[in-house]
Amino acid sequence: MNKKKVGIMIAMFLLIESGLTLSMAFGELKVGCVDIQRAMNDCQAGIEAKKVIGKEMEKLQKLFAERQRELQTMKESIERQAPMMRPEVRETKEKEFQTKVRDYQRWLEDNQKEIQQKGAGMERAILQDIQKIIKKIGEEEGYTVILERNENIVLFSSKAIDLTDRVIKAYDGQKK
Repeated sequence: MNKKKVGIMIAMFLLIESGLTLSMAFGELKVGCVDIQRAMNDCQAGIEAKKVIGKEMEKLQKLFAERQRELQTMKESIERQAPMMRPEVRETKEKEFQTKVRDYQRWLEDNQKEIQQKGAGMERAILQDIQKIIKKIGEEEGYTVILERNENIVLFSSKAIDLTDRVIKAYDGQKK
C-alpha cells in the first residue's frame, strides 16, 4: 500500500473516530458513501463525454489508417525503384521517408495527447460538479461524513448509505 492510501485511511479513521466521539456527545453519526467513478461514468455528462471522446478517437483512427497507407505506399515505391536508383538518390528518398515517419509519429502523439487532455478536462469539470452536489447533500441532510466508495479505502459499506444513485440523479437534474 502506498503512503498516500495509508495516510487517507488513517485520516478517515481519525475522522470517523472523532465523529463517533462527537456523535456520542451531541447526537447521531450519519455516514454516507459515493462511488465517484460510477457517478462520473453513469451521469448524462459522463456518457456524453465518452461519446465525444469516442468520436474523436474514431476520426483519429481513420486519419491514422490513411496516413499509414500513404507511408506504406511511399515505402513500397522506394523499394521497387531502389535497384534502379543511384545511391545518392536512394539515400535522399530514404531520408525523406524517415522524415515523414517521424512527422507522422509526432502528429499521432500530438493528437492522442490532445484527445486525452480534452477527456481529462471534461472529467475534471464533471468531478467538480459532483463534489459540489455531494457537499450540498451532506450539508442539507446532516451527514457527519461522506466517504468515497473505493475498494482500496472503503472495504465494505451498506447499500443503505450509498448515495451514488442520488448524486447521479441530482447531477443530471441540475444539468437540465
